[in-house]
Amino acid sequence: MTAAADESRPVVDQRDEVNRIQDLRVVAIIGAMLFVVTALHLYTDSVAESAAIHLLYRRLYYVPILYAAFVFGRRGGFLTALAAAIPFGMHAQMALGGLTGEHADNGLEIVMYVIIGTLFGALRDMEEGKTRDLRQVSERLEDAYRKLEERAIQLINIQDYTQSILRSITSAVLTVGPDASVATANPAAERMLGMSEYEMVPKPLVQILADDGGLDSDLTRVLSGRVPLVLREIGIRTRGGKQLQVQVSTSRMRAVGGRTFGAVVTMEDMSEVQSLTEQLIRADRLAAMGELTAGVAHEVRNPLGIIRASVQLIEEAGGDHERMREATDIVKQEIDRLDRVIKALLDFGRPSKPTFVSTDVEDVLRDVVLFTKRFAKQASVRIIEEYDGSLPDVVADPDQLKQVFLNLVTNAVQAMEVEGGEITLSSSYDEDYVQVVVADTGPGIPPEATGKIFDPFYSTRDDGTGLGLTIVHRIIDAHDGHIEVDSTSDGTTFIVEIPVSEEHAIDRGVSE
Repeated sequence: MTAAADESRPVVDQRDEVNRIQDLRVVAIIGAMLFVVTALHLYTDSVAESAAIHLLYRRLYYVPILYAAFVFGRRGGFLTALAAAIPFGMHAQMALGGLTGEHADNGLEIVMYVIIGTLFGALRDMEEGKTRDLRQVSERLEDAYRKLEERAIQLINIQDYTQSILRSITSAVLTVGPDASVATANPAAERMLGMSEYEMVPKPLVQILADDGGLDSDLTRVLSGRVPLVLREIGIRTRGGKQLQVQVSTSRMRAVGGRTFGAVVTMEDMSEVQSLTEQLIRADRLAAMGELTAGVAHEVRNPLGIIRASVQLIEEAGGDHERMREATDIVKQEIDRLDRVIKALLDFGRPSKPTFVSTDVEDVLRDVVLFTKRFAKQASVRIIEEYDGSLPDVVADPDQLKQVFLNLVTNAVQAMEVEGGEITLSSSYDEDYVQVVVADTGPGIPPEATGKIFDPFYSTRDDGTGLGLTIVHRIIDAHDGHIEVDSTSDGTTFIVEIPVSEEHAIDRGVSE
């Protein structure tokens, strides 16, 4: 800042010096003209010329007066008029009969010098002021034009930058107007849909696809303001017959004032991802089948071994009814155990298809408490209910939900049947899910076992089949929900989340 000021100061000083020299030159010219006119008056007196010549000469004083007024303005014209009036007045007083009376025109001439010089200078100042104002306006307009030009360049650069981003994005990006017609499409969208942007604009989105997979319905919900965003995976078919599995994000575009003026549709081709996912699922199924086979073999082999040994005891009893009775009791126990394993396997291998209806989770929890209260009381376990009371309904099969929470509560009671304790059932909801928490004060699950409790045939109890929590996990998955477990030495907590009903989601989207 200081360096720039130091550099500009010599330039300013030089300009001021030039202006001073020019002003001195003009003053010298004005002085010379006044001297010449005064000299002509004096010379005419010396040669005794007529009064008509003096009348002409005194008019010549107007030349330096007007010139000074033109150059220096009102002040210059006034001072030059005084400078002309002094020698002329002295000359008129001495040689032209004076300034009053019969020769009053001489005095009036001096007054005219002052008036003309002042008025012409004032006019010049006014014109100079207007010129200065116009110059300032012109400078402002030039500055505004320069800023406007810079802003236009910035907008062009931003537009080019945005277009470069859209051209570089591998996902298909479409913008649509309030009437659901396509406004723009990036190159990825052209490649994915097999159409050029020129062919898409301004057609409705539903017309550029042979099968939109429900995309038009999502777009209608977003444009109507019912929901701000819809994100889901759908299958679409292009006009060329290409079938695609895509993840679609439909979000609304809003103006500064909040008015919805369109939507952005982003499509990500998930066909390759789906293929890889299917391969992984197939590999997981094979691995699970191997674990399941090993588990079944283990669960069946042990009872069969005990039954075989019991049969041998019967053969060796030699008619001892007491030994035969003990052996047959063992055989029946192991057969019951095999029956439980087979029943659990059937439930696991052939789960019943859920019947989805609008369900009150708290009613389900109350039924579960009713079923397990006596069993819990026998184990000295107290069940505490802490419900929200204003939960929205969920889309679920109530019987399968009862199976889920009955299993969780039963496991908690069995974990505390030695020393007793408390089970707390609480409910709440957040955004799109109803959350149910089943927390106990038991000894907890060992850390090394926490990650395996949902695996088939894994159980922390000797008499457990290891399929209860596996079935629970499967039911929650079938309901598009989530289940998590957190266990410490002070107890175990299961957190279950189930989607709310679609009507509630729509109502909440409208309120937003």
